[in-house]
Amino acid sequence: MHLDVLNLKSFYYRTRLGRTAQRAIRAKLLELWPEAQGQSVVGFGFAAPLLRTYLTEARRVIGLMPGQQGVMAWPEGLPNTSVLCEDHRWPLTTGMADKLVMLHGLETSETPSELLEEAWRVLGPGGRAVFIVPNRAGLWSRRDRTPFGFGRPYSLGQLETQLIKHRFEPERHRAALYSPPSGTPFWLRTAPMLEGLGRRLPAYLAGGVLLVEASKQVYAPRAYGRRKKARGPLGVLEGITRPKPEPARRNTQ
Repeated sequence: MHLDVLNLKSFYYRTRLGRTAQRAIRAKLLELWPEAQGQSVVGFGFAAPLLRTYLTEARRVIGLMPGQQGVMAWPEGLPNTSVLCEDHRWPLTTGMADKLVMLHGLETSETPSELLEEAWRVLGPGGRAVFIVPNRAGLWSRRDRTPFGFGRPYSLGQLETQLIKHRFEPERHRAALYSPPSGTPFWLRTAPMLEGLGRRLPAYLAGGVLLVEASKQVYAPRAYGRRKKARGPLGVLEGITRPKPEPARRNTQ
């Protein structure tokens, strides 16, 4: 079940731990996507904290928020671009998005397969998506004091398998939140240093969240209908010998 938008907003914008997590995840996203010049960027779940970076250069930025979660006006101080929608029915035309960011969407959805199908539909050919989920092996998925302690955490292999099943091709991955999910001053001060040290560790080992970039695969359409084999000639005359020509008669006159 999706988390409440008020709780998510409070965590990311009003707590030091949430702001620290926001900066760490956004830094990893910018490693994958440093720009979105002239592109259409869509976020689903509660991706708003990560999308503000693209507002000045992207052609459009849209924040989709699931109905069970609720919606908030976003971005603050600018015309609203956030929309309330269902997991499996987005108010967007097919193939309109160049980039898609999903945060607090996949792991809390009750219909993850339908959600991924809708994400595939909205992306244009060759479009790219970043799926951000709690790491099954990390500390953040084991503590319900943060939004990452809810829903189904994933291992890197589980997430990539799920994406391939729904016609995505995993390209690159990152991890973030190497510091413990603690709001104590010591851990908050050391969080940037731990994020830097985390670069030397495998993504699946200690990071609190996984970021997997995947591209939309569009295969050549198959020929319409099934090929039909040419029928062989009917053998209604089988067994009948071919008539032989009658021998020429001699003229006796």
